[in-house]
Amino acid sequence: MSKLVYLKDVVTLQLNSESCSGCAMCATVCPRGVFEISHRKAKVADRDACIECGACAQNCPEGAVSVRVGVGCASAVINSMLGINNSGCCSMDQYENDKAAAKGTGC
Repeated sequence: MSKLVYLKDVVTLQLNSESCSGCAMCATVCPRGVFEISHRKAKVADRDACIECGACAQNCPEGAVSVRVGVGCASAVINSMLGINNSGCCSMDQYENDKAAAKGTGC
């Protein structure tokens, strides 16, 4: 079986290696193994595996990781598991997605 890729070459994940303290929290909380630690710094090992869940950015004590959470369909999948209706999420543009989210009807 081939390696699963979320969305090739469009992930919004950014890592500021200068701000990274090497605590490895990003690697610990990432459900997809996107990060690895090398020479006491985090490194993005597999950007295309990122599902933009935001766990890394939320848990980074240095603020070295950023990602636009919910940009892709990861939040749609999670919300559907929670019984939240957001069936149009994946096809909305960002403006429509933001409007829907503000009303509680989108991602």
